[in-house]
Amino acid sequence: MLTLPKLIIFNDYNNNWELYEDALYGFFKADFIDSRPIFDGIKLALKKYPLYKNKETTFWHLITEGKEESTRTPEFRRCERICWPKPIIENSKDSNIKLWEAIRNNENRIHICYGAWEYLVVLSKRKGYILLWTAYPIKYNNYKRKLEKEYNYYIKSKTPP
Repeated sequence: MLTLPKLIIFNDYNNNWELYEDALYGFFKADFIDSRPIFDGIKLALKKYPLYKNKETTFWHLITEGKEESTRTPEFRRCERICWPKPIIENSKDSNIKLWEAIRNNENRIHICYGAWEYLVVLSKRKGYILLWTAYPIKYNNYKRKLEKEYNYYIKSKTPP
């Protein structure tokens, strides 16, 4: 059974956002730039541009939330779990993981959910590569139910008669 890394807590960085952000980026860089996780035999790519504060867009999608790129805000539950996406991606066949595909915004997305609908990693299938899109804790029960329903439908549709 997959064991995830410990949470990276803001208080451990003297409640200093700049120190915390730099530490989070260090974890992100180690997991996704210095080494690249492999999913289903394919190395993951990142959405690099537009850079913000000299950091890749994918990094900001892992630690912030919001619909518009220019108004995304830090979300501490995402930040704390910055070390979770890589082991979840690399252990997607673990018994504690649910995996399915769905169309979002006309793109084929791979959803990898850890635990009892606790944390979701989203990848985007592209021609010749897979893009790490985002990852986040699932906060709302209605969204958990929606994902579970989508997953069950996917599994059922993939089961031969």
